[in-house]
Amino acid sequence: MSTKTKIFIDGSEGTTGLRIYERFEGRDDIELLKISSELRKDPAERKRLINESDITFLCLPDAAAKESVSLVENENVIIIDTSTAHRTQEGWAYGFPELSEGHRSAIKNGKRIAVPGCYATGFISLVYPMVAEGIMPANYPVSAFGLSGYSGAGKKVIAAYEAEERPTDFDAPREYALTQQHKHLKEMKKISGLEREPLFSPIICDYYSGMVMTVQLYTHMLQGQQTVESVHKMLSDFYAGQKFVKVMPLDAQAGEGNMLAGNACSGWDGLKIFATGNDERIVLSSQFDNLGKGASGAAIQCLNIVLGCEEDRGLQL
Repeated sequence: MSTKTKIFIDGSEGTTGLRIYERFEGRDDIELLKISSELRKDPAERKRLINESDITFLCLPDAAAKESVSLVENENVIIIDTSTAHRTQEGWAYGFPELSEGHRSAIKNGKRIAVPGCYATGFISLVYPMVAEGIMPANYPVSAFGLSGYSGAGKKVIAAYEAEERPTDFDAPREYALTQQHKHLKEMKKISGLEREPLFSPIICDYYSGMVMTVQLYTHMLQGQQTVESVHKMLSDFYAGQKFVKVMPLDAQAGEGNMLAGNACSGWDGLKIFATGNDERIVLSSQFDNLGKGASGAAIQCLNIVLGCEEDRGLQL
């Protein structure tokens, strides 16, 4: 009988941690190491469980995630971090395997894996291929916006949105990060290969989960004679054969009233890419679940790659 992989979730009571825990239901290859609720913030108990595990997921604020990494003494422990803390750090694999075989290999063979941010996942899925394939110059002044359900904002915001009495402005979409200091900007720039951080406007909406990320482009600022068709073909070729990333046909929106709903991929662990617009202005959009490919689903996909099993094991595709 094969030995089960010992897994510890540090931060198992948060939104991402709970979703990761739920995805292990029915898996016979995993042994979960559990921490009692009264000790979940105790450094000594966390240290014990981290070092007893084969793989530890960090579902914590940045400072706590860094502390957890400092507790590792067992050189065989693999860390999969869902926080922002290590996504642009040297020595950490970036957990987006569809970007290249190099990314997938780094996840497979690494002991420190950083799961991408939700908005960053949508942005990088669009911009990384454009830069890597030489269509978008690295100095392009990229502008992007994203719509997300409120679940990505954490327990306090979830409770505020689901309260019986709440401010009336919660009924409408709300733009935030107005100072252009959103925490995902560093990885958007670095992983995509851009020379500067993009202009980015995130918008939180009154639904639980799911998101759409959009990048708008002028074709005259791209390399070569680009059209919607040529960019769509490049993206289709780039992601050909991938289970989790699907480039939709050019006319895919026709059946949806020429609209993209933010919650359409809620509960699904993949990501859809749309290329729309015209030959002067192209709109690239990614549609996915901020709790799926944008968080816990991506974390489990990275785990599956490390374990050498099917990448979609325990996930919804």
